[in-house]
Amino acid sequence: MKFAFRVLIACAVLGVAAWSQEDAAGLEHVLAGMDASAKVFRTAEANFTGDQYTKVVDETETQKGKLYFQRHGNDVDMAADFSEPRQYAIYSNGKAQVYNPKTDMVNEYKTGKNREQVEAFLLLGFGGGGHALLNTYDVKYLGMEKINAVNAAKLELIPKSKQLQNNISHILLWIDPAQGVSVQQQMFFPGGDYRLAKYSDIKINQKLPDSAFKLKTTPKTKVVSPQD
Repeated sequence: MKFAFRVLIACAVLGVAAWSQEDAAGLEHVLAGMDASAKVFRTAEANFTGDQYTKVVDETETQKGKLYFQRHGNDVDMAADFSEPRQYAIYSNGKAQVYNPKTDMVNEYKTGKNREQVEAFLLLGFGGGGHALLNTYDVKYLGMEKINAVNAAKLELIPKSKQLQNNISHILLWIDPAQGVSVQQQMFFPGGDYRLAKYSDIKINQKLPDSAFKLKTTPKTKVVSPQD
């Protein structure tokens, strides 16, 4: 009886070891694909739907629109054209601008010393290297999962630093192995809030519209800096 029990334990341990090796190989494959994509990444364009869930009121706010990314050297620009609700947002040169046509007002935010961290978030799954994630997160491969028509690799990212943990508890990324970019992201925040973003019609390294990184303001638009 004892011998049979020990055999079962040994089989269980071997099974765990084999599973861990498979996970490690899967993770390495995904990260290497993201690295390869990052080396040639110049631009990206995608449709998106974002759900922001707020636990304290148990409500979900949905945003829809288009996202644009472009990288020049070590710098990254991002633009979002929200169709629901109508808004425009641009990040460039360490500064974010959010324009609300309803109030005809632009809010400007400077990242300052947090610029590197902000840009790392912007490139998360879009032009960011895979192995670079290991510097900031404990990364776990959770297998493959179908997202729309894409058989995506699912990764879990847990921040290593206490400072980052105060802002984000963990992140889920679904990576398209063929393109090395994200088709879905979910960020979980302390307190139970989360943001789920889904991307579709993704175009990599194609010419972006000339108007993508221009705010559609009016001559009467007021610009304010809330942090000042």
